[in-house]
Amino acid sequence: MSDNIIVTTGIYDAIKEHLRRKQVSIGEENKLTAELKGAKQVLRRDLPADIVTVDRKVTLKDHTQDFEHEYIFVASTRAKPKKNKYSILSDIALAVVGYKVGDIIEWPFKDGERKIEILNVEAWQG
Repeated sequence: MSDNIIVTTGIYDAIKEHLRRKQVSIGEENKLTAELKGAKQVLRRDLPADIVTVDRKVTLKDHTQDFEHEYIFVASTRAKPKKNKYSILSDIALAVVGYKVGDIIEWPFKDGERKIEILNVEAWQG
């Protein structure tokens, strides 16, 4: 488990704005606020390849609901869930953004606490 999440300044600012607009549950707000306090901000070119961020294809295992799924995280304006492209500000993306392959995150989703493991992260260009 990573001590601190690693995000680009752009993603950091987008999450802060998302929180300011009260777009998340109280549980998510508390968790995100705590994560952002300790977050390491880096330039996009300095972001390690195995970190979850925008324009990455990510394979997650949900230990709570016992399934694996692959997500493509994109900018909010390019999100098309029917084509498996999810906004970096979607619930699932917010739970794992800034974490790396191998991390297991316990996250307070709106439908209850879930345990998510990051199995794979790779670059994606659409």
